[in-house]
Amino acid sequence: MPKSHNVRDYIRTIVDFPHEGIMFRDVTTLFADPRGFRMAIDQMLHPYAGERIDKVVGLEARGFILGGAIAHQLSVGFVPIRKKGKLPGATISQDYTLEYGQAIMEVHDDAIQPGEVILMVDDLLATGGTAAAGIKLVERLGGKIISCAFVIDLPDLGGRKVLEDMGMDVHVLCEFEGD
Repeated sequence: MPKSHNVRDYIRTIVDFPHEGIMFRDVTTLFADPRGFRMAIDQMLHPYAGERIDKVVGLEARGFILGGAIAHQLSVGFVPIRKKGKLPGATISQDYTLEYGQAIMEVHDDAIQPGEVILMVDDLLATGGTAAAGIKLVERLGGKIISCAFVIDLPDLGGRKVLEDMGMDVHVLCEFEGD
């Protein structure tokens, strides 16, 4: 991939995946390029320089890749929020709506302590359902979310407004029109 100064240039679009009419924004090409991946992590961290953050929460599954790298850079802990049945310990659950049905996210019930300051990260903000479920889980454990950071926003799907209506600060690196 050529040198770039824009994270968006490292993201490939796959037409008609997983269904006809969908323009899938694939961040694996961003992750595979060391310059692009470093750029994305640095840009996701930049707004929080000097802020107190206790833990980074990553949403399954690409949020784990981003969240782990960001937590490492901040020297803080990482907390995964996973699909139902994937975590081995005691959990709390939150259901949410997808475009095609219902799903459930879980987090360990001892992963976040009351008052801890949390940065939530994921690769893509679409309708906001997954992130909203993650926010509810963190808040139920007493965490305070400083911001939700994403590589990509699909503004036509309205997820940013959903999160902002929940009182969240939202930071995105790039946008793609359509779905």
